[in-house]
Amino acid sequence: MLAHIFPGQGSQTPGMGQEVYEFSFVAKSKFEKANDILGFRLSDIMFRGTAEELKETRVTQPAIFIHSVALAMFMSEEHKPDMMAGHSLGEFSALVASKAISLDSGIRLVNLRAQAMHRACQDSDGTMAAVLKLDDKTVEDVCNQVGGIVVPANYNSPGQLVISGERNAVEKAAELLKEAGGRAIILNVAGAFHSELMKPAYEELAEAIKNTDFDEPFCPVYQNVTASATTDPKKLQQNLIDHILSPVKWVETVNNMIADGAKEFQEIGPGKILQGLVRKIDPSVEVDSISTIPKPEE
Repeated sequence: MLAHIFPGQGSQTPGMGQEVYEFSFVAKSKFEKANDILGFRLSDIMFRGTAEELKETRVTQPAIFIHSVALAMFMSEEHKPDMMAGHSLGEFSALVASKAISLDSGIRLVNLRAQAMHRACQDSDGTMAAVLKLDDKTVEDVCNQVGGIVVPANYNSPGQLVISGERNAVEKAAELLKEAGGRAIILNVAGAFHSELMKPAYEELAEAIKNTDFDEPFCPVYQNVTASATTDPKKLQQNLIDHILSPVKWVETVNNMIADGAKEFQEIGPGKILQGLVRKIDPSVEVDSISTIPKPEE
């Protein structure tokens, strides 16, 4: 069984999506739709912008989203996947690619998500840290011991868990985790994603998601909040609302997909981050990253 997985923020790169745009009329129409809805030429920044320009909040999330979705829609015309999942932002890509929500709705929600999270970051002093070489329980226990807001945010792979919260609390937790024998690396991020500090963004986005039409997807979608599959539009909607304040259960998600029959994973969109995580979770499965239109075999 084939699983499509979609990357989150941090996968952007200059020139992203240009080959997809130029090769496929179907894909090109998706990029142009995003340009129209956003009110600026996102595709121009993706194709010719600098790395710094791609880091702008209004650009990063929509760019990764539309690159992933346009490519997925082109590929699924011939080979529909049996299941889908996305990492954080990538969940929006999965929901559009599976036809649970429309492309227009996806673009508007991702744009709102980017702007709302940017405002929440400006209103708080938060950060995140990648913790390596420790088991999840040790990291969770340390987070519980530290005063202030610091929580597990991304369960990425065995021995790699990202924590998030108030800067002082994250820095204190990082020191304690180093003392426990792990590595803790403060990340260069705008704020504390998937923590309580995103509450203002949650409230703003929740209202928009409630007003979005959800349909039954053509394949099960495994969501970050539960790590389990569903095709129920109401569950898809509620889980998407909850995801901004909840941890990304990526290890559990991948393991559940494998348990349900996934033999091949394809990361659809820019970068190879998820490909690496899947290999760490289960080296026995086949995994590849696809960032452009596959060239026909000669």
